[in-house]
Amino acid sequence: MHSLDWIVLSGYFLVMVGIGWWAKRRVHNAADFFTAGGKMPWWLAGISHHMSGYSAAVFVGYAALAYTIGFAVYVWWAISITIACIVGSIFFAPRWPRLRQRLGIISPLEFLTTRYNLPAQQVLAWSGTALKVFDVAAKWAASAILLNVFAGVSLMLGILLVGGVTMIYSTIGGLWADVLTDFGQFLIQLVAAIALLVATMANLGGISSIFGIWEQLPPSHSEPFAGSLTLGFFLAYCLISTVSYNGGTWNLAQRFIAAPTGSSARKSILLSGGLYLIWPLVLFFPMWAAPLILPGLAQPDQSYALIAQELLPAGLIGLVLAGMFSHTMAMTSSDANAISAVITRDIIPALRRAKAPLTSKTELYVGRLSTFLFIGLSMAIALSADSFGGVLGLLILWFGALVGPIAIPMLLGMLRPFRRCGPSAALFSWAAGLIVFAVMKYVLADQVASFGDNASAVSVAAPILASIVVFCLMGVIRPWRNEESDALIEAINVDLEEVHSTLDADDAGASEGKPTGVRA
Repeated sequence: MHSLDWIVLSGYFLVMVGIGWWAKRRVHNAADFFTAGGKMPWWLAGISHHMSGYSAAVFVGYAALAYTIGFAVYVWWAISITIACIVGSIFFAPRWPRLRQRLGIISPLEFLTTRYNLPAQQVLAWSGTALKVFDVAAKWAASAILLNVFAGVSLMLGILLVGGVTMIYSTIGGLWADVLTDFGQFLIQLVAAIALLVATMANLGGISSIFGIWEQLPPSHSEPFAGSLTLGFFLAYCLISTVSYNGGTWNLAQRFIAAPTGSSARKSILLSGGLYLIWPLVLFFPMWAAPLILPGLAQPDQSYALIAQELLPAGLIGLVLAGMFSHTMAMTSSDANAISAVITRDIIPALRRAKAPLTSKTELYVGRLSTFLFIGLSMAIALSADSFGGVLGLLILWFGALVGPIAIPMLLGMLRPFRRCGPSAALFSWAAGLIVFAVMKYVLADQVASFGDNASAVSVAAPILASIVVFCLMGVIRPWRNEESDALIEAINVDLEEVHSTLDADDAGASEGKPTGVRA
């Protein structure tokens, strides 16, 4: 790192804090802090959804997979998310803003009290909050590794630096700060990634290297499924991604909740899916080419950082590092906002029981305090990431395997075919997923390992499949019948603008003496 790189990186951090401080003026109450008042433009929500969907772990853990396995990392990761976004545009994304319109929710779990009951909501809220602490910790650890490679900064100082800056702007500006910094970070990483792409191609002989590198790499590097990234692992992550990117990961649900209408939320997730289909090709090319430029790396997770140092001039190295940090800060700040919403609107009211609801001013204060504490705790866990299997262990196995049991009752609970799945189904499916994960990780570890390259697919898929099966079975064995729950499900299956257009058409028909349709 040259002095110019440090100036660029320092300027980036200052801009992020400045955006957070500017966004503070748009935050007047808890609804503004957590859902941007339901006024977020679809294109901004889509870019923020994309930026909040991955972190610096892509440039560390996924870079290692790209270096050792090749093209399969794009198929496994980017294609699975694109499929998830398409599915979500049909079934899940439009329902989130409808929940805000009908119930006034500002937390992704707030509707579960109506859909199921308070105990089911609390179990999912507490367990999901605990899980997310570990997921965010993995992101801090990945960022610190990058800063260590680039500048020799210790892991502890790196975690404190990146986490501290995120803590400041997230605590001050809430969701508005998150999405506005996401947009700024999107522009920065756009320039940074294209610069490294061009430098890599120039080093390898120009545009022809886009296809030419595959002739020089081992044949397996060009295969869509290779090594541990098997077809089974891809299918497992299609399922995991569908659950995660449609609201099972709460920070992504916040983007949909903040959309004005269901159609806006649908457009935002399709934009995000399109970015996932195209943009990772730019990001991964230097990683795929790394074995040709830096052969025989002992630590492949450093490949992206080392290529940037090798090929880029002073100033651009700092920009690339800022671009990599942007993904982590985008994801972790939005995670903190979502978890803070759950704590403020779901956990604390349950602990207070019959006491009067918090005032709007108090809710805003509690939201900011819980954001601060959540980021602080996740930073502390990041300092001991090795105890949980390192960055990839935290990111893929722990979070990937446990997000399903928590998210299945929430997402499937929105859909009409599962309206008879009640509180028992939610709790039993959650418990089944956690039990299967624990048994496979600590009791049947040797048997799982015997699956070879498919071991990861089995470890990740089994908990979520168990949750889905149990959730559906409980709906048959103990069907849930509740008028308030049924009314909620019916309400979120129709967009308010569709209702209004129907009413307007009926009124117009009545004024002309024509028969009118059935009113919603």
